[in-house]
Amino acid sequence: MNTMMRIATAFATGAAAMYFLDPVAGNRRRALVRDKGVAAGHDLEQLTREKSRYAAGRLHGVVAETRSALAASPVGDSQLRDRIRTRLGRLVDEPGEINVDVQAGQVVLRGTASAGEIEDVLETVAAMRGVTGIDSHLQTGDGYRQFEASVESHQQVR
Repeated sequence: MNTMMRIATAFATGAAAMYFLDPVAGNRRRALVRDKGVAAGHDLEQLTREKSRYAAGRLHGVVAETRSALAASPVGDSQLRDRIRTRLGRLVDEPGEINVDVQAGQVVLRGTASAGEIEDVLETVAAMRGVTGIDSHLQTGDGYRQFEASVESHQQVR
């Protein structure tokens, strides 16, 4: 078996030498292999750059979130209102249907949304830093149904 492997290796080496050292097309074949090797190196370099840029961005985000979580500075009412409005855009189909008022951390929500969206909104708003209470006057779109909420019932342990 070992002899057969040596014969096969010698045959493959001879065939490769003939293929690349051919006086008619060998120069083109060698250039093609060289170009493919260079292109693969460039692709690897680009992939490495993209991955490192992604990792740096993720690290930057984690640092920003950690600083924000550790910061003891109070959140202003207008900033809190803007943060809630931004989150509403991701939580409900029609964020313009919900009015948000904030006074000293007390959030007042008015408008209409689906029942599932209302629960998501209340849980998300209650978990936000700077919210001291929620007064919900949200109604479902299919009829009047008011949802009462308190921060204690929706606040997560941090």
